[in-house]
Amino acid sequence: MSKSLFVNLPIANLKKSVAFFTELGFTFNPQFTDEQSTCMIISDNIFVMLLEHAKFEGFIDKKIAPRDAAEAILALSCDSAEEVKNLTEKAFAMGARHLNDPEDMGFMFSWGFEDLDGHLWDVFWMNPDHVM
Repeated sequence: MSKSLFVNLPIANLKKSVAFFTELGFTFNPQFTDEQSTCMIISDNIFVMLLEHAKFEGFIDKKIAPRDAAEAILALSCDSAEEVKNLTEKAFAMGARHLNDPEDMGFMFSWGFEDLDGHLWDVFWMNPDHVM
């Protein structure tokens, strides 16, 4: 069975994306970084490869989805509702678009944003006492 996940996302500008995600608290693996791409570390086994369009297109024989289309929602769990609020508010301050309003269901709190390249992020916390 697989032990790691690498999500590949097309981006317009590596420097802008790195600045955006650095401000949100993420770090990057320099071993998987060049002028057109970098490896953003989510956790010990989850990574997001940020690839400028030309490099991303080198891996596929299809067009990159336009900004007004969605192919996936990246759901990112946090350790607390407060962390969800802080991360999402930082994203908005860095130019992210509001995806939805905060939603507090008691056992779960979520809020989402669209990053600089149009990728959808659903940031959430689930109360560990209510997790299956």
